[in-house]
Amino acid sequence: MTGLPALAVTADERHGVTVAARDLAAAAEAATGLDLEVSADMLLGDNPPERAHLHFTDRLWAGSPEEAAAVVERIATRTALTVTLHDVPQPSDGPRNLPRRTDCYARVVTAARGVVVNSRHEAAHLTEAGIVPRALGVVPLPVTPAPFAAPPPAGRDVAVLGFFYPGKGHAEVVDAIVGLPTQLTVLGGPSAGHENDLRDFTGQAAARGVTVEVTGFVPQDDLIARCRSVAVPVVAHRHFSASGSLATWIAAGRRPLVVESRYTREMAALRPGTVRLVQDLAPAIAAALADPASTWLTPDAVTRPHLDDTAAAYLRWWTGEITW
Repeated sequence: MTGLPALAVTADERHGVTVAARDLAAAAEAATGLDLEVSADMLLGDNPPERAHLHFTDRLWAGSPEEAAAVVERIATRTALTVTLHDVPQPSDGPRNLPRRTDCYARVVTAARGVVVNSRHEAAHLTEAGIVPRALGVVPLPVTPAPFAAPPPAGRDVAVLGFFYPGKGHAEVVDAIVGLPTQLTVLGGPSAGHENDLRDFTGQAAARGVTVEVTGFVPQDDLIARCRSVAVPVVAHRHFSASGSLATWIAAGRRPLVVESRYTREMAALRPGTVRLVQDLAPAIAAALADPASTWLTPDAVTRPHLDDTAAAYLRWWTGEITW
């Protein structure tokens, strides 16, 4: 198979987008027998590849949306570029950052020869923002199920997975568990710049009688075990368009409580039986604490598409959809 792009991987090993890029590169290499992965730095080096694909979220590429867009625009003058967009701008970015991030993503899409998003919901967001890629692919985030293990004895905590930042759903969980015999576990640490927000949040929760345990960054090798150790997994982002944490819960064999939205309805249809859509967290959490088995996947739950499916979809897109 020829005509494939070099697959750029950023250096931040802890960032979920870096992990996603590296996993995709490894799967594409396994499927093709080609060496495709390159460091992101190579795209701005002396010998850039003829074609390249990068995974973009502004915070991973520069210190501001404006600088991140400029970096990608510069790369696109040096290589035939396609891009996977992550963290598509959302209302929870706030009145200051939403227009800045929207303009950033519009510039990236204009620079790229083609764009992939991870949900039809994200594609709709681009349309609603007036952003029209030259070529658009929709490839859901993969799930790679971990080997089966019997559920451990049920704990009593409610957990939100991933970096802490306002709007991720932690506040909604605290509101839901006030008065319940449980605590909130933050499976992760603060997103860059939100350290004070996390300290304030834990103090405010304590004032309401809710204990918050913060694990800090969980290494990849320990992630599945930690996801299996909690009592009730929850995905309650205020606004989101694709969720690596949701995929990780499913990979760990968990059936999380997921606040209903356009995106989560899409994911529930994609992988039937893997999530429990809820509108009101408080009674849903209370019910899950009373019935721990309801938070685990059943043997007939549909976990595909897996990583190899995702790689195959990208390979079809790169070879069939893009005019290089």
